[in-house]
Amino acid sequence: MQIIDKVYIDGTFVTPHGDELFELFNPATEQVIGRVRLADAQDASNAISAAKRAFPAFSRTDKRERIDMLKRMHEAVAAKEDELFEAIIEEYGAPVSRGRWMARHASSVLLEAAKVLQDYAFTRRAGTAEVVMQPLGVAGLITPWNSNAGFICGKLAAALAAGCTAVVKPSEMSAIQTRIVTEALHAACLPAGVFNIVTGRGETVGAQISSHPDVAKLSFTGSTPVGKSILRAGADTLKRVTLELGGKSPVIVLDDANFDQIVPLAIQAGFMNSGQACIAGTRILVPSRRLAEFEARVREEVARTQAGDPRDPQTSVGPMVSRKQWERVQRYIRIGIDEGARLIAGGEGRPDGIDAGWFVRPTVFSDVTNDMTIAREEIFGPVLSIITYRDTDDAIAIANDTNYGLQAYVFSADEERARAVASRIEAGRVLVNTLAHEPAAPFGGFKQSGIGREYGSFGLEAFLEPKAVLATS
Repeated sequence: MQIIDKVYIDGTFVTPHGDELFELFNPATEQVIGRVRLADAQDASNAISAAKRAFPAFSRTDKRERIDMLKRMHEAVAAKEDELFEAIIEEYGAPVSRGRWMARHASSVLLEAAKVLQDYAFTRRAGTAEVVMQPLGVAGLITPWNSNAGFICGKLAAALAAGCTAVVKPSEMSAIQTRIVTEALHAACLPAGVFNIVTGRGETVGAQISSHPDVAKLSFTGSTPVGKSILRAGADTLKRVTLELGGKSPVIVLDDANFDQIVPLAIQAGFMNSGQACIAGTRILVPSRRLAEFEARVREEVARTQAGDPRDPQTSVGPMVSRKQWERVQRYIRIGIDEGARLIAGGEGRPDGIDAGWFVRPTVFSDVTNDMTIAREEIFGPVLSIITYRDTDDAIAIANDTNYGLQAYVFSADEERARAVASRIEAGRVLVNTLAHEPAAPFGGFKQSGIGREYGSFGLEAFLEPKAVLATS
């Protein structure tokens, strides 16, 4: 049983002013594994004040100093990889096949930010003017539970690379991971107040950060409804806002695709991170004349997809993070059945042989139309919808007929043809015949999938404001 009773403010681990105790669960067993004492609005204000005090000096550091800091942070988080890996499995339920990547990602984003900073020009010419890219100020960074350590480190890396100071509000459901990351970052010996980490509820700590006049920048990853509330809260002080929100990503399977090659990729795209991923490819668009063939191949692939014990190397779908999330996914499966979609794999309840834990049967519906609830709303679990199309134009129209636009996938035997389709998709990223991640490429959404971009130089500039200086010579 882990008891976490400290937050990190002004370079020091301190007891929160808040006194609420929040239970932490192992989602694979439903057992309580710890308790965290949550910060409150006063703690958030203290953290913001510390970041504000640290900003003038930190914003004047040069690139070399900040690169050195990021490299120290990378080394410190990398040294905690094994401990972090264990926490990701126990606290979040990530399968070991995914958890190791997640643990390494937390440190790698810091090194990637250092690489971007190395080559970034903060001063450039625009006609007769000199344009200086200037750090915004205190950044409020609000992170979700589905990749807690990676989001903390990724957002913090971009903010610090730009010369901003930061206050991080991680998910209260991921407090063990947060403790490990915070201890690592503290060991990197940054100046006091440059970063502060306060675990608390969104309606208290998150609300204080989102509305506080001394916070100049907000970066949030999470659901679209919460993102809208954060945008409204920041409006009074015209905060600069980056929102990475929900998705309902289309997977366009063109009629020339080799199903033996692409069906495993399509299933991986849908079930990645146990389906708890904003970029999951949950709408699979298939040519109507090849539907039966595609369904048969999907059934085979899902039958080989193991849901269960996250410590089993063969498992690729772990538990949902909480009972609430499990019940949400079950509700959507029932809605799919009630609205007339046809189950070809999975369904309600736990996988066979599993009596405890928040596990969902990997589920695929066919005969789905794009106006059904399961095709419109983000489920955030291992539930996929197969939708048929007539021709390429129809596929593109269906793919774009959504409120979201975060990521999309196109599979074809002809890459040039797939790229032509990709050019017409309304999404921040389109992956062609791959599931690869490129850390230098911008990441973010069109439409209600968000505002702004993260990663690479685009992510760095989200924490900067251009200032033009004009002189007589």
